[in-house]
Amino acid sequence: MAKSPYIADVNPANFRTLVLENSGKGPVLVYFWSPRAGPCMMLMPRLVQLAHEYAGKFLLVLLDTDQHGRMAREEYGITSVPTVKFFRQGQVAHTIHGAESDAEFRCAIDKFVARPGGASQVVLSAFCQQGNVEQACSLLAKAALDDPDNFQIPVDLAKLLLLKGDYVQAEHLLLALPEEVRDDAEISTLLTHAGFIRIAQDAPDIETLERDIAAEPNNSLARYQLSAVKLIGDDCAGAMEQLLEIVRRDRSFRDDAGRNGLIAIFNMVGSEHELVGHYRALLTEALR
Repeated sequence: MAKSPYIADVNPANFRTLVLENSGKGPVLVYFWSPRAGPCMMLMPRLVQLAHEYAGKFLLVLLDTDQHGRMAREEYGITSVPTVKFFRQGQVAHTIHGAESDAEFRCAIDKFVARPGGASQVVLSAFCQQGNVEQACSLLAKAALDDPDNFQIPVDLAKLLLLKGDYVQAEHLLLALPEEVRDDAEISTLLTHAGFIRIAQDAPDIETLERDIAAEPNNSLARYQLSAVKLIGDDCAGAMEQLLEIVRRDRSFRDDAGRNGLIAIFNMVGSEHELVGHYRALLTEALR
């Protein structure tokens, strides 16, 4: 079968890298199949076509159960093929059994990826030319009402709201998206950025926060506020250090906000940033 950047073969040796780690960046569809099963051979070209149609919005990986049946059965409960499992953030988020219709697969995929904005793109293009952010926000809000299943529109609207300084409304808009949509790397980064800005705006000054932490090292709220203030002040290392300390001391704080904040900053600054490798290793150590 012809290979592409959107499709890969998977085995026990590379499963963690191809599936679990990549699912932190975007959805990964694992196709459990057998070359001896007719329905599998019929579904294969349809999934390949979808992978090319979505052009990188998700990664399709193929697991041959004839070769790796033990892993499929014992780790993921595969008892029949074809089966497609959707992975996000290292976990199975959705499963489709059998060779369902293309419409069924599109519906499931669209829950995990933002579709092209259509009218949204027209509005953003006009905004870039005219610079009228208020009008662009109004038009995007109307477009979102007209096409409520297109999650790219509220995402684009949130970007404009952040641009105009309306961080609270942008955060509320992104939080209203379905959980599986919020897991998208771009959206989670926007959400984190909006949240950190809002927290920094409401936080005491750095000197006060540092004094509070020195007096009470387990003050997770003060550490979280300090991380936000430092991040907005372009001190990524300082922000990461405070979030890492929250992970070490209080995983229960705001549903593991320390870990989630670190991962969001990793996504925000990019995996190539020199700080990411260092703090990712420290995070892994802290989670043991």
